[in-house]
Amino acid sequence: MASTASSQDPRLVVRHGLRLDTLVRLRWLAVAGQSAAVVVVHGGLGFPLPIGACFAAIALSAALNVALRLRYPTTHRLTPNEAAALLGYDVLQLAALLFFTGGLENPFAVLFLAPVMISATALPPATTASLGVLVMGAATVISVWRWPLPWSAPEPLAIPELYVAGIWTALLLALCFIGVYAWRVAEEGRELSEALTATELVLAREQHLSALDGLAAAAAHELGTPLATIALVSKELERALTPGPHAEDIALLREQVARCRDILKKLTSLDEHDAPFDLLTMRHLLEEIVAPHRNFGVALEAAFEGEPDSAPSWRRNPSVLYGLGNIVENAVDFAESRVRLAVRWDEREVAIEVADDGPGFAPEVLSRLGEPYVSTRSSDHGHDAEAGGLGLGFFIAKTLLERSGAQLDLGNAAAPENGAVVRVTWPRARFEGGAANGDQAFADARR
Repeated sequence: MASTASSQDPRLVVRHGLRLDTLVRLRWLAVAGQSAAVVVVHGGLGFPLPIGACFAAIALSAALNVALRLRYPTTHRLTPNEAAALLGYDVLQLAALLFFTGGLENPFAVLFLAPVMISATALPPATTASLGVLVMGAATVISVWRWPLPWSAPEPLAIPELYVAGIWTALLLALCFIGVYAWRVAEEGRELSEALTATELVLAREQHLSALDGLAAAAAHELGTPLATIALVSKELERALTPGPHAEDIALLREQVARCRDILKKLTSLDEHDAPFDLLTMRHLLEEIVAPHRNFGVALEAAFEGEPDSAPSWRRNPSVLYGLGNIVENAVDFAESRVRLAVRWDEREVAIEVADDGPGFAPEVLSRLGEPYVSTRSSDHGHDAEAGGLGLGFFIAKTLLERSGAQLDLGNAAAPENGAVVRVTWPRARFEGGAANGDQAFADARR
């Protein structure tokens, strides 16, 4: 069995992370607020507190910010581990300040929630949980060991330990609730952003395909006259030449001209469908796909894997015929000697797999296959660079097949075999719906 790779667009992969500039700015805000609080409490209110130790902790945060500014550009984006380390430092620095100013008795203990909330909105849940554990560990330590709360009376303010335990419990509940709430809201925002990105990609592909539809119609109109001339001249040459070594070449020329005219007819009839009762069996479907590619020195093999009595029938859809035909043509172009088509079906789905024994897909383009102007093969594999084309044919084929409800999986054959493998899979109900479902998919894409 050949291993296949998903054709998911890499631009849809969600990446967690924070900009360094965001954390640096927030830390400067914290430095300013902490400095103001210490000055007001000690200088304005006259409360005794270890001002040297407090300003030492604040100065350490300022020094860290300066070092980060000098080391990294403002656009640097942190990995989750780097962001967690910086937020963990903020937790420990705040715990040190609270240790010198009353522990959990200090009203500013509520600021423990800030690093966890930042993590919940931008970092993976495991990182946020780790920060929550660190916060609760620091809160537990300063609830037991702490300097007295700064106060104006000669005697320290005596707050019952039960009340301190209540503050600890409230902090724990707030961490859990606010952390989960912030993560859920941020996750919904990320999901919406990803959905919008996917929609933009689909619309861009449809707009590109619509533009190519117009170009195809123009090409069909412009090429009709020269092809008719070539067909006429080749016919006259065939009549004029005596039987000899060039007779086969002239016959091949006429055959390929006829094929070009058939292709142009297909391009101008992709949105036209036959009668609603024009059904094809799986064998007839494969024969219609492979027939134009038989005389190119490559063996075309077909295998049917499924119960014959339950074989699906298929309503003719020119768009699907074009898409599958393009995939087979691409396989024939790059095959060494053989192309194998395998059709599998069961009660839930129908799959058509096209495998060749050529060089396979180039690793550097495998993740981008299906985008316009990305060739499906690389010239590094020993084929003519022109054989790779611009990738428009495969882009059109992929888009048309996806309109019909198909999913494409692209990859290379598993060692020791070689070659490319393309698997096209439909839900069985969608496959047997044929052209009608293709029209509905097109309408949905346009909306």
